Formats: sequence, C-alpha cells, structure tokens
Amino acid sequence: MDTARCLQWIQDAPGLIGVMLIDNPYRYNPLIDGLDLLLLAVVERDGRERSVRHVRKEGKRVQIRTVAAAALDEWIAGVESRSIIPWIVRGEILMDRDGYLERVKQRVIDFPEELRRQKLAAEFSAFLRTFLHAKQDLQDGNILDAHSNVLAALHHWAHISLIEDGVHPELTVWAQMKKYNPGIYKLYEELTTSMESLEKRVQLVLLACEFHVMSKMKSCCRLLLDIIESREEPWSVGELMARPELKPLRLDLSLLLRKLVTRGLIREVAALPVANDPDALELQYAAAR
Repeated sequence: MDTARCLQWIQDAPGLIGVMLIDNPYRYNPLIDGLDLLLLAVVERDGRERSVRHVRKEGKRVQIRTVAAAALDEWIAGVESRSIIPWIVRGEILMDRDGYLERVKQRVIDFPEELRRQKLAAEFSAFLRTFLHAKQDLQDGNILDAHSNVLAALHHWAHISLIEDGVHPELTVWAQMKKYNPGIYKLYEELTTSMESLEKRVQLVLLACEFHVMSKMKSCCRLLLDIIESREEPWSVGELMARPELKPLRLDLSLLLRKLVTRGLIREVAALPVANDPDALELQYAAAR
C-alpha cells in the first residue's frame, strides 16, 4: 500500500510526533488484531489519550491507532500491552519528527538497565498479585480459579527470568522459555500436562513460586527501593505514586510496600494524625536501618 496515502489519513492529527507502519505477515495473526496493517501515530498531548479507527483501502484492512507519547511510554515499560515491543521493533517509520520514534526503537532494542528495572518491578507486582490470589483460591477450595491464577503467576515468573537475562518476553513466551530457562518450562509442563490431580499440580507450582520468585523481591523491586532509600525522610504512598519512574507502571504499590515491610526491606513509619484524629496515623515508608 502507498505509504504516502497512509500518512494522508493522519497528517492532520494535532501535535503529531511520528508514524510507524506495522505489517501483518500472516492471515488473522493476532499481533495486530487480525487486520492487515497497523498504523501507529504518536502525538505529543499530555495524558494517556488514545483512539482507534479501521479503514479499508485496496482490499487491505488497516487499524489506525493514535496514542499520546505518555501512553506509549506506559505500554513499553508496563505489562498490559505486550504487543508493543514487536510493533516497535518490526515497524517501518514513515514520519519521525526530531528522531523521536528512532530513539524509542533504539531504546527498546538496547533494553537499557533503567527500562529493565521498570519492567522487573511491573512483572513482579503482577506476579505477586496473581500468586497471592492463587494461594487464597487454593485455601478456599476453588481449585480451577487457583489453577488460572497460578498459571498467570508462572507467566510473570517466566517474564522476570527473561528480563533478568536482558531479553524481551515474546508473545509466544513458552517457546522462548524452553530455550532460555528449561526449569521454568518444566514447571509449566507439570502444571498443564502432568497426570497428578489438579490440586497437587497447583500446590507444586505454588511452592516453587514461593521458594524461587519471592527470593527475587529485593532485586525485582530495586527501582522502588532506590527511590525510598534516596532520602532520609519517609515517603507517603501518594508521593511514591507520583514519581515519574513509577507512574507509567501501574504497580500494585500498596501490596508491594506491605510485602517489603514484612520482609524487612523497608520500614513502616507512623506519621502525623489523619484529619486531626489522634487515633489515626498516616503510614509512610522509609529505608530499612
């Protein structure tokens, strides 16, 4: 398809920074939601604005996504939009004001330490949430729910392992894990194909998760710990949520802070009374002594 015509469809978007074209090599491939082409337009508006349009031209179905730069940063650093990495790596840059998209692409390819730390924190937060859900489900006798949640936790563990090796998790993560970490892949096989009862399989993987992944709390939360340790005064939850390094990650911050306190990696500090109520003290968080 004529790339100049593609640009015509979005060239009037206010604050346009760059445009990238992603081709779909396979019919109905879910990479771009089953359409033939994806046109990703990045605008400079603040916030997380995004819009989607579908266009048909010359027998091709094109998805046009317009996204604010802040939302693109959130997609790259977080865990919720996993297709963004292959989009950025494979995409053809059609328009690039001041080299913005080229820098984004190079950052994704280089996978620098700062981006790894963000993704480790995001993956560990998601792991912890699904792991704890699975434990509670098992305790309550909800075996099928426990299986669903422990499988999700295992996915996040796989992603953590790959990121630690400096590798972006792919959409086909288990084919990737078979090469990079056969031990985690073996647990996946145990959970999905073992002849043991479903309850026994869930228990086995939960034990492995608790033993191996929980020991990674300090390294996976290094980004958060460095922020807390950067000053002597304790931090409120609101202050931490406003930090630009953490803002795009959508962490389960309350859950992470509670677990870090429990493990003795940070301290819980009772601050000033809330709304002048002497019996209600705001909890803040400081570096461990």
